[in-house]
Amino acid sequence: MTDLLLTIEIGLDPSIVKFAGLDITYHGLFTALGVVVGVAISAWLARKLNYPEDMIYNVALALVIGGIIGARGLYVIEHWNSEFNDNIGDIFAINTGGISIYGALIGGTIGAWAFAMVTKVPNIPRGADIAGIGAIVGMAIGRIGDIVNGEHFAKTSGLPWAVEYTDINSPAFGRAPMHPAVGYELIGDLVIFFMLLVIYFRVPRAGVTFFSYVLLYAVLRFAVSFLRLDDEVVLGLRTAQIIALATIPPAIAMIVYLLRTPPAAERRARAERRREAREESTPSQPDATGEPSTG
Repeated sequence: MTDLLLTIEIGLDPSIVKFAGLDITYHGLFTALGVVVGVAISAWLARKLNYPEDMIYNVALALVIGGIIGARGLYVIEHWNSEFNDNIGDIFAINTGGISIYGALIGGTIGAWAFAMVTKVPNIPRGADIAGIGAIVGMAIGRIGDIVNGEHFAKTSGLPWAVEYTDINSPAFGRAPMHPAVGYELIGDLVIFFMLLVIYFRVPRAGVTFFSYVLLYAVLRFAVSFLRLDDEVVLGLRTAQIIALATIPPAIAMIVYLLRTPPAAERRARAERRREAREESTPSQPDATGEPSTG
């Protein structure tokens, strides 16, 4: 199956089994597995950190629904002319491939945040930190399905780890060996995961880990997208790169703001200490007899 001296051949059929009209694919399998593992990691962290675990499961449901809608929606927008203009029904064939990780990130964030606001989830920034740590692992696992599927085309490569798809049912069948761009992203996701763990336990400020997740993934995706053959939108940039450039500045701004602005409870405590200090330093006023008033 592999010849590491020349290239890595992937000869797997993207479909695992077809049964009763249902097509079970590696893409769908690893996407579902990524969701399960990501939620499990977030729930485990919530238990360890005394964050309400049931909130993680509730928010995860909204995140998954929003993520699926966003992932497919952005992919359809990106590939409308080439894939969907004449095949409207294929919009809903998500099990066969065709999702945008950035769409999942945006849709999932909106869905989870909206649910948290409506249901008044406690300490939303801390919950976002925990969710981000689990999400990046889920994204990495989902990329395994993309590697098998071969739907994301990349620039040709002569490197020993270039991939070539030899199964006739693969979308990349017949293409020259190419960079495993989504494989690079998988590795980058795992690196980000460990970085987020360090940030979470070293920077005790709710929200910093989540916005670090947004920032680090944006940088990763911007870089990796130069190797992918997605449609160029403007100035030679792909849609994912434009989204990355749009999210990096606000992510940095929020990290700086959170690091420089103490939490509300700490601000209240500081204000209370200043008030008490002023009261102690203010001399008591004498009463009518000339004696200091005792109040």
